[in-house]
Amino acid sequence: MHPNVAYRSAIGYLDVRGIALLVCLVTLLIDSPAGSTQHRSEAIGMVTGASTGTAFQFGEDIAAVAVRHGLHILVKPSEGALDNLRRLASGENAALAIVQADVLGYLSWSSEPAAQQIGAQLRMIFPLHHEEVHLFARNSIEQMTDLTGKRVMIGTQGSGTRLTAQRLLDIFEVIPSELITDIPPLEAVHAVLTDRADAMFHVSGKPVKLFANLQDLSDDPRYADLIHEVHFVPLSHDQLNRVYRPATLGPQDYAWLSKSIPTIAVEAVLVGFNFAQRQNSYFQMRCAQLATLARAVREHLPELQRHGHPKWRDVDLKQRVSVWQPDPCSQSVRRELMQTEPLQQDFDQFFNMPAPQ
Repeated sequence: MHPNVAYRSAIGYLDVRGIALLVCLVTLLIDSPAGSTQHRSEAIGMVTGASTGTAFQFGEDIAAVAVRHGLHILVKPSEGALDNLRRLASGENAALAIVQADVLGYLSWSSEPAAQQIGAQLRMIFPLHHEEVHLFARNSIEQMTDLTGKRVMIGTQGSGTRLTAQRLLDIFEVIPSELITDIPPLEAVHAVLTDRADAMFHVSGKPVKLFANLQDLSDDPRYADLIHEVHFVPLSHDQLNRVYRPATLGPQDYAWLSKSIPTIAVEAVLVGFNFAQRQNSYFQMRCAQLATLARAVREHLPELQRHGHPKWRDVDLKQRVSVWQPDPCSQSVRRELMQTEPLQQDFDQFFNMPAPQ
């Protein structure tokens, strides 16, 4: 792991144009504020990610269908996957989380007994979407290895982005001159645009509003030249381990792009505490809530794929994520999913039979 390097916030050193740009970026993010979930005493907390990210929007979508089944979910923003794990293990009302699949590997390999214990207590309810690695950089960075000797932002403390970025730097044997930590995504984008940093990592399901909003800057004569100086760096999955899969970022995701860029993605999973391990009233209540949640997502998946975040279209609830143990509380719903698949295949075969001659 590379040592942290102190980083002075760019805000204190901005010129007038830089201040105006930062204000513009903030305005673009708050123009369409995310909805809020009303807190109720029986609500179950779900920690997700940044309020501008895909995980938080998924949480809001899940809460919207769960409430129809009488389950109230309190969707909470967070610093990211590692922060989610910390909060699951705390006394906070946070029994659910959306995390990246490679986080469990981090917990398993950790030398800290507390981290290993957290991993042992978690179970996967459902696999969700893929989260793409966005390596946003100055045009001088043409490939991953060009980050050697550069100023690279790797995400905030507790974020899954930071974990994935550090793994990728290790895999590619890249040593930046500055490994910049604890810079929020909005400020990180600003730093790359204004050449106060060479690159930033951000792991989230496309399209990410933070990057999609750059189209508005490209349409603004005051900032269009800045967009021409940045891009997404291509990443090859052939050099990476089995946790990651190939993906692309293209004009259909971000209108300011002129072509598709290869990258990699990691699976996001909905996880919960293992409430089946004890039989007291609290654990039984939470276990029943997880079963209700799983049923709500399963029954309303077609609706979520039509009207929810675009990433719902990629969700396959039957997909296996080998490193995660399934949640016992919702296993009956998963069993029903597996049983309906052969039945659906029988129907498809029947209705696709050629007409008699």
